[in-house]
Amino acid sequence: MPKQYTDAKKKLLEEKVISVGRVTKVTKGGRHFRFSATVVVGNRRGLVGLGNGKANEVQEAIAKATQAANKNVVRVALEENRTIPHEAIGKVGRAVVLIKPAKEGTGVIAGGAARAVLELAGVKDIVSKSLGSNTQVNVAKSTLEALKSVRTPAKIAALRGKKVEEL
Repeated sequence: MPKQYTDAKKKLLEEKVISVGRVTKVTKGGRHFRFSATVVVGNRRGLVGLGNGKANEVQEAIAKATQAANKNVVRVALEENRTIPHEAIGKVGRAVVLIKPAKEGTGVIAGGAARAVLELAGVKDIVSKSLGSNTQVNVAKSTLEALKSVRTPAKIAALRGKKVEEL
C-alpha cells in the first residue's frame, strides 16, 4: 500500500477517544504504570473502525489505538444514508447492544461509547439500547459488531440468488 494512500485515508477519518485507562503491573521493584486507550475512527459516511493501544504515555497510547482503528475499518450498510435497514444485536463479552432503525428526524438515541461509534459511522437516525454490562470498551465493540451484522436487501437477495423485487 503506497504511503500517500494511507495518509489520505487518515485525513478523511475523524477520531474519537472512547476511554483512557491506567494499567498497573506490580513487580518486585514496585508498581509499573502504563496507559491503555480505545479509539473509534470514522468518516460519517459508512466507514468506521475501532482500536486499542497501550503505551507508557497517554498520547502514545492514543496514537497506537488510532493506528489500530485505521487498520480495522469496516463499511456499514446504511439505508438512505441516515439509518440501518433492520434491527440488530451485537454481543461482546457480557455487553449486549440492540440497535433499531428510526424515522427521519429522530437523531442518534444512544449513550456513551455506542453514540461515538454510531455517529462516526454516519448513522443519523437510530435507537440504541445497552442491555448487558456497560463496560465502555465492550459496548463500543458490540455496537460495531451489531453494525457489521446489518445487511441491505440487495445483499440478502444476492445471497439467495434472487432479485430485490422478489423479496
